[in-house]
Amino acid sequence: MQNLFLTSSIQTVAKDVAKRLDKSVKKFLFIITASEVETGDKEWLRLDRQGVVDAGYNVEDYSISGKTLAQIVGKLAEVDGVVMAGGNTFYLLQELQQTKSMNLFRKFVSDGKVYIGSSAGSIVAGPDIYPVRRLDKISRAPKLKGYKGLTLTDVVIFPHWGSDHFQDAYLRQRMHDNYNLDHKLVLLTDNQYLIVDGKNLQFVDVEKDE
Repeated sequence: MQNLFLTSSIQTVAKDVAKRLDKSVKKFLFIITASEVETGDKEWLRLDRQGVVDAGYNVEDYSISGKTLAQIVGKLAEVDGVVMAGGNTFYLLQELQQTKSMNLFRKFVSDGKVYIGSSAGSIVAGPDIYPVRRLDKISRAPKLKGYKGLTLTDVVIFPHWGSDHFQDAYLRQRMHDNYNLDHKLVLLTDNQYLIVDGKNLQFVDVEKDE
């Protein structure tokens, strides 16, 4: 079963992803940690969550911040998959480091459980989050120690490509700063996602498939 999906925005592709999941998958942990340092009404987070619900799944909100490793282990045992939701990538990685849960999520995926990343949740799944330093504010993660991601894939996701809301951020990004052979870069629009199956990558464009 394919179990690693990296999306730019889960709300727009959740039903398509659901077509590729085993029928035994029923419940997701919707991890909101990355959103905790974001401001505003966070409608995007509510829409992402609702997208997973509308796709037919039971969803439980959860934050790893302040949790013990044992608490996170217990919670993951209750679900078939996680949706690592969006927000600030650097803060999300900081909290993964603080809770010492990175290996736990790696094992979760290697055991065949489903991991769906949305925006920051997709970036942190990769090998290194530093390439997106101009899309997020590193200052919101003052306890961050290094930029190594979960390494569930060797691909660095750049989400929301083509979105008006992120246009200024991408103009600041200066993509030529990442012009090297260290990492594979994938730019995703909000209607696209990547399926990772070992070394095999499948690119899905929902608009084109419909």
